[in-house]
Amino acid sequence: MSVQTLSDIKLPIGKGENELIKLAEKKCGGKVGYFAIKKKSLDARDKSNLRYVYTIEFSKTAPVKEEKIFDRLPKEKMPQKPVLVVGSGPAGLFCAIRLLDHGIVPILIERGGSVEEREQRIDRFIEYKTLDVDTNVQFGEGGAGTFSDGKLNTQTHSPLNREVLELFVRFGAPKEILWLAKPHIGSDRLKTVVKNMRQYILSCGGEVRFHTRLEEIFLCNGRVEEVSISRLNADTVCPNRGFAVEKLPVSAVVLAIGHSARDTFQMLMEKGIPMRQKDFAVGVRIEHLQSSVGLAQYGKAYTQLPAADYKLVSHASERAAFTFCMCPGGYVMPAASEEGGVVVNGMSNYARDGQNANSALIAQVTRADFESDSPLAGVEFQRKLERAAYLAAGSTYAAPVQLVEDFLSDKTSDRFGAVHPTYGAGTAFADLRAVLPLPVIDALKAAIVDMDRRLKGFADPESVLTGVETRTSSPVRIERDEQMQSVGAQGLYPCGEGAGYAGGITSSAADGLRVAEAVYTAFLR
Repeated sequence: MSVQTLSDIKLPIGKGENELIKLAEKKCGGKVGYFAIKKKSLDARDKSNLRYVYTIEFSKTAPVKEEKIFDRLPKEKMPQKPVLVVGSGPAGLFCAIRLLDHGIVPILIERGGSVEEREQRIDRFIEYKTLDVDTNVQFGEGGAGTFSDGKLNTQTHSPLNREVLELFVRFGAPKEILWLAKPHIGSDRLKTVVKNMRQYILSCGGEVRFHTRLEEIFLCNGRVEEVSISRLNADTVCPNRGFAVEKLPVSAVVLAIGHSARDTFQMLMEKGIPMRQKDFAVGVRIEHLQSSVGLAQYGKAYTQLPAADYKLVSHASERAAFTFCMCPGGYVMPAASEEGGVVVNGMSNYARDGQNANSALIAQVTRADFESDSPLAGVEFQRKLERAAYLAAGSTYAAPVQLVEDFLSDKTSDRFGAVHPTYGAGTAFADLRAVLPLPVIDALKAAIVDMDRRLKGFADPESVLTGVETRTSSPVRIERDEQMQSVGAQGLYPCGEGAGYAGGITSSAADGLRVAEAVYTAFLR
C-alpha cells in the first residue's frame, strides 16, 4: 500500500497523539508499518476550544528510505588551491558540509572561538564588563544565532528549507523541528549541534581554524587568487591583541561573514568590491512576564501548553514597526562586539522556562536616515546608536532601560514593577530619546498602543524596554551575480545574512547550501 496523507486533523490539547495512530490504523484496516507526523500547529483562535492541528503520513508497510547521493567532483576537476569558507555561522557551516558532500574539502576560518570558549567569554563579559571584540554573542562558532533561540521558522519558501531542518536533526537537533509549525532548537541544544557539525567537518578532512580573521583579499585579473589571514592571540582579552599574518593561495572564498563583520565590510569596500546600503530596523527589547503573554494568547489553559509567543506588526505611524526574534521564557543578552557600544539581543533555551518573555520591538530605517551615500552608512548609523546607549547607561556596558508607561509619557523611570530586566550586564534608567532617533521613538510609541489592541497587556505599564537593538540584519548587500559570485571578483562568493542574502538561521543555512552548489558547479566547468 502506498503512503497515505491525512490533513487538518484536530485534537484538543491534552489528548494524546496515540489517537493519531489509531486513526491511521482505522484507515489502513490494521496495524501500520509506517507512521509520521508531518506538521503540527496550535489553533488558538477560540480560547475555550484550543486544539492542535496535524498532518500525518502512514502506510501498511514502511517505505524504503532513499538516501540522497551527491555527485562528487571528478579528480581532474579538483581545485589545486584551498576553498576558504570565512565564518562559522549557519551559512558557513552548511556551506562547508555541502562542499564535503561533493568531495571538496574546505578550510573554515572563524575570527571568534569555539562555542565552549564563547560561553566562557560571554560569562566573563557579563561579570567583569571585559569585552572580547572577537569572541562574543556576535562572533564565534555557530554565529549570532547560537545565542538567540535557535528559531528555524522563516518567511522564505526555498525548497532547501526542508533539507536544512533534516541536516539539523542529523547533527542532534530534536526531530520535532521537522513537523512543528514554529520549530526551534533552543540555544542550549544548538551549541551541541554546532559542535557536532564541527566534528563532522574535521572527520572528513576539513580544517576548522578558530581565532582566525580574514584581513585582506588579493585579486589578479578580476579573480581572487590569495588572501591574508591573521591568527589572533586567543589567550588574552584586550582591544589590540597581537596577531600573526599568513598569506594563503585560494581557489575560491565564501564570505559567510555575518552581519557584524564591520572591519571586513570596510576592507571589501576599499578593495572595490561592489556593495550597497540596505534597509534594516532598530529599536529595543521589550520584556513582559511570560505568564501574562500566555494568558493573553491562550487564556487560563496556557499552563498546559508550551510557552506562548507572538508576532506583531503595526502601521499606526508613517514608519512600520514590528516585533522580531521573540524569545518566550528567555533572556536579554549583552551583544556588543565593539568597545564603547551597547547592543542587545534575545535568547531562549529549549525549555523556554524563564520568567520573562522578550522580543525585539523595532522600526524600519532606510537609506534616507543614513545621511550619506557610502555603502557603509548603515554601519555608522548602527554604531552611533550603540555608542549613545553606552553613554546613556553610564559607560559601563550596562543597558539603558525604561518602563513602557514612562516611555509613552517621556519620563525617565525610577523603579521596576512586576517585570525585572534580564539583561545580565546591568541596567540603568534612562530616557530612550537620548538613544534612538525621534522618528523611531514615535513609531515605537504608536506601535505599543496599537499592538496592545491585538495582544492584551502588550502595553503593560510595568513592562520593560531595554536598548538598543541594532543588529537585526545586515546594513549592506554585497552584490553577486547569477553564479553567486561577486560582480567585482570572480571566485568570491558573498553568502548568508552578512552579505545581505538571508535573515535568520534557516535562510542563512539554505544560502550556504546554495552557494556550495554554485562553487561545485564552477569547478565542474
